[in-house]
Amino acid sequence: MNSLQLFLPCAAGVEDYLLPEVQRITGLGEADVARQRGGVAVRASWRDVMLLNLHSRLAQRVLVLLSFTEYRNEKDLYRAASEVAWEIWFSVHESIKVEVTAQHSPLTSLNFAALTIKDAVCDRFRERAQGLRPDVNTQWPDVRIYTHLTTDSCSLYIDTSGEPLFKRGWRTDTGDAPLKETLAAAMLSACGWLAGDDDLQPLYDPCCGSGTIVIEAAQMACHIAAGSRRQFAFEKYIPTQKHVWDAIKQEASNAELMPSTGQKPIIFGSDVAHRMVDFAQRNAERAGVAGVIEFRGGDALQRMPPVIPTHGGVMVLNPPYGERLDVLGVARTERHHHDNDAPPTQEGRFGARELPQTEHGGEFFSQLASHWKKNYPGWTAWILTSDLKLPNKMRLKESRRVPFWNGPIECRLLRFDMVAGKMAKPVLSVSARAEPEEAHPESGTPPPV
Repeated sequence: MNSLQLFLPCAAGVEDYLLPEVQRITGLGEADVARQRGGVAVRASWRDVMLLNLHSRLAQRVLVLLSFTEYRNEKDLYRAASEVAWEIWFSVHESIKVEVTAQHSPLTSLNFAALTIKDAVCDRFRERAQGLRPDVNTQWPDVRIYTHLTTDSCSLYIDTSGEPLFKRGWRTDTGDAPLKETLAAAMLSACGWLAGDDDLQPLYDPCCGSGTIVIEAAQMACHIAAGSRRQFAFEKYIPTQKHVWDAIKQEASNAELMPSTGQKPIIFGSDVAHRMVDFAQRNAERAGVAGVIEFRGGDALQRMPPVIPTHGGVMVLNPPYGERLDVLGVARTERHHHDNDAPPTQEGRFGARELPQTEHGGEFFSQLASHWKKNYPGWTAWILTSDLKLPNKMRLKESRRVPFWNGPIECRLLRFDMVAGKMAKPVLSVSARAEPEEAHPESGTPPPV
């Protein structure tokens, strides 16, 4: 178990941030860590598997490659799966689930391929466990087996994470279209907020929803391990030694740093929906950072800076966009009154993730840009959006753009530097500017999860 081939899948666009995170967590050098499309490949030990599950904020799972063979039909899949020594990883008492993903596979049915691999696993146990075989549980399996098929190759992985790693264990209160914790961590990595660990700038999310971005930031600042509030599949696996795992968790707990009594917070979140603020506060309590973040209600178009920073501040936000949900508050209230000549409804008082997006979304962003230009000089704003024309709507020129995928939605993380002065003239549409072509996340060779 000291030389395992791992693959850590991540959202498209996050690979360049996941690679240094893996090196930092494991201490491995460049020879053992490689960036691939859709994730990072690692040559590591079983101890590293436990460390990566506990500490990684960017990976979706930690998979161990158990077999890589060529195939032409289902018989070849059965042979490949039956040759894997599953019995050294888990016992017959654990339930299993087999999932298959494919890229240009000649097979006509992936469901039949999954059934074939499941039969091979169970038959191997029958031969070695006096006729006993593991049960199949498609909802809450103890063991997840992933198969990725290309035109002629079959890769078999065992998942050591269980639930996806973005499920940290603290977010039970959510609104509509919540941002995954792994993508929130990627946004924070891209903006480099934690790079200056000794003198952190104030961080503010004016559309915080259930608090995902600011809670991730607070845990990062306090050195709280991402998986410290959850359990993992590997805890039931045969290679895991309880005393080793307990020591790893204790080491992570000892490394946590909490602010001293009376220290003012530098992380802030607000939302127009007071129920979302309540959700965020409860999530922060479960995440162990309630005393590190200051939450308040309020419309993003009206809230003034939560603090006057000495060396500037950072705003990081994931406002509603496109296929997601509408931005409400002042912009919607004014639009509702203008369009319908009627007073705002009760639903207009709720949060930024309540109603379908309309064609007037740009109205909110132009007002937000005006508010920031007037009241947030010296701040840097990072916005995740699927609208490539957003800078034109805001009449601002982005100083940086980072391609990300939010699930199936192609996005950009845009940086805007707030400088006091007049609003700029509308810039050219982003779609008119040349940009390197980005691969769709499903086009990579690793298995999507």
